[in-house]
Amino acid sequence: MTQQLLVDMDGVLADVYSRILSLEFSETGIQQTMESLNGKTEAEAFVNYLKHVRSKDFFRKAPTMPGSIEGLQYLNEKYKVLVVSSATEYPQSMIEKYEWLKEFYPFISWKQMVFCGVKDSIKGDIMIDDHPKNLDFFSGKKIIFTQPHNFYISKSDYQRVDNWKQLLEIL
Repeated sequence: MTQQLLVDMDGVLADVYSRILSLEFSETGIQQTMESLNGKTEAEAFVNYLKHVRSKDFFRKAPTMPGSIEGLQYLNEKYKVLVVSSATEYPQSMIEKYEWLKEFYPFISWKQMVFCGVKDSIKGDIMIDDHPKNLDFFSGKKIIFTQPHNFYISKSDYQRVDNWKQLLEIL
C-alpha cells in the first residue's frame, strides 16, 4: 500500500521568507538576513508581517523553495501526495495558492490540494511541515523543514531537514 505524504506549502514549497524579506526591505529600507531571524516568529521578525500576508498577491508571487519542483514531482510518483495548507487563516490566499500550485507544480491535481484551517484532522503516514503546531498532533513520521521560526526547536520525534536535497535523501 502506498503511503500518504502530507506536504505543507508555506516554508516547504513556497519561500515566503524571501518574499517577506523583499517586501520589508522595499518598505523600510532595512535589509535583514535569514540568520538574524533565527528563533523569532514571523510576527516578531517582520514589522509588517500581517499586512503582507493579508495583502493581494502575497502568496501568488512567492518564489518556490530551491529543489522543490523536481523533488515534489519525484515524491508524487513514489507516494500518495497531498499538499496541505492552513489557507483559511488568510481567505484571500486560497485562490492564490491554488493558482500558484497549478503554475509551479502542474503535476499536482486539484484532488491533491487540501486548504484547511487546522491540520489535525488530515491523516497520513508522513508529514513535512515547518510549524511544530502542525506536527505535534500528528501520529505518523514527522519531518520539520528548517525555517527561522523553528531553528532552535528540537524534539526527539521530529526528523529535521534544511532543504529539499536532505528531504529526498530520507524519503
